[in-house]
Amino acid sequence: MSGRTLFIADLHLAEERPQASGCFFHFLESIAAGTDALYILGDLFEYWAGDDDVDAPIARQAAARIKALTASGTPVHFMHGNRDFLLAQRYADSCGMTLLDDPVVIDLYGTRTLLTHGDLLCTDDRSYQRMRKLVRQPLVRGALLALPLALRHAIARSARSGSERAKAGKSSEIMDVNPEAVAESFRQSGALRMIHGHTHRPARHLATTGGKPLERWVLPDWYGEGGYLACTPQGCELLPAPPPPKSGSATAS
Repeated sequence: MSGRTLFIADLHLAEERPQASGCFFHFLESIAAGTDALYILGDLFEYWAGDDDVDAPIARQAAARIKALTASGTPVHFMHGNRDFLLAQRYADSCGMTLLDDPVVIDLYGTRTLLTHGDLLCTDDRSYQRMRKLVRQPLVRGALLALPLALRHAIARSARSGSERAKAGKSSEIMDVNPEAVAESFRQSGALRMIHGHTHRPARHLATTGGKPLERWVLPDWYGEGGYLACTPQGCELLPAPPPPKSGSATAS
């Protein structure tokens, strides 16, 4: 064991964002290789239309790079985000990834740690929570996946545009985590550390409950330089993702 585990979220990979995919592929090869594990806590893709979308270049490229990492001995764990909740076992198997429930508690070098994408904590955004509950129901998911692939792409693009318009009309407080939801998650899980993404507000938050120190890490998105959380038995640190070599190709398969 290397004594180092990595966490990322909100990469939002898409064909039109080759810089992000280039940074991600370089990260897998130069940083993630040889670590104890990599956890992807949601929104790996800008949107996911279904595991039958086998002709999407970004999906093929990401699968090949992640599979290379898992084949080398580094486990990769994936948790659904709000953009890629339709990603299923078929694609996970092609990557060698293990699917995780949201939330889930792990033992991270002796510290009980709660992992979540983060959208469940944004309880002030009630319209979003209603929508989330609806689309995650098995019958609704099944109905969506039964639609023609082209229609699913159109729906996903429309939903993405609608989400951006909706966010523009909401206050930053509504789209951030609710403090009581965070506190309740700590209480229910018994965790001393929480790691999540979704809000795109990377930071370390500290609190104390019942004399116990608590820490909450928020992961960065990859719309800019990107970044990751590296945890060891000594603690965790937010670090920027290294840029790929200039001679490298962001879209090589």
